Amino acid sequence: MRRTASHPAEGEYALIDGNVTGLGTAGTWEIGLVAQIDPVTDALVGDWLSLPEVAARLGIPSSRVKQLLRDRKLLAVTRPAGGRGVPAAFLEGAQIIKGLCGTLTVLFDCGFDEKEALRWLFTADDTLPGTPIEALCSRRGTEVNRRAQALAF
Repeated sequence: MRRTASHPAEGEYALIDGNVTGLGTAGTWEIGLVAQIDPVTDALVGDWLSLPEVAARLGIPSSRVKQLLRDRKLLAVTRPAGGRGVPAAFLEGAQIIKGLCGTLTVLFDCGFDEKEALRWLFTADDTLPGTPIEALCSRRGTEVNRRAQALAF
């Protein structure tokens, strides 16, 4: 039985009670993996995929998608309606777009959290032109990473 009424919010932990045979009731911890975003950011992204849809598109098990999220090779957030989603723009056919993993690493190293990284990727930048995610899709990852690195200063 879960002690919390809903899924843990960003950065929170939930104690889940379980009856372990021979040991009585034991508790284990579940860590919330995704940040909650606001409706404005949700609309900025546009098309979303659920985690099972991502697994189907990539041709991998759901557990592997969760590992990609833990390793920060992909980014998922809890949408305002409550479901977890990955921006559809992160996938091209059956692959993660080239350069996304590196750009996410740069953004997280610059101190961005998931929400800020998502907002930055989908906000227009006149110097690119277009959005950073559009530039990544156009194989201009070096330009995107230069701009991301400049954010740290």
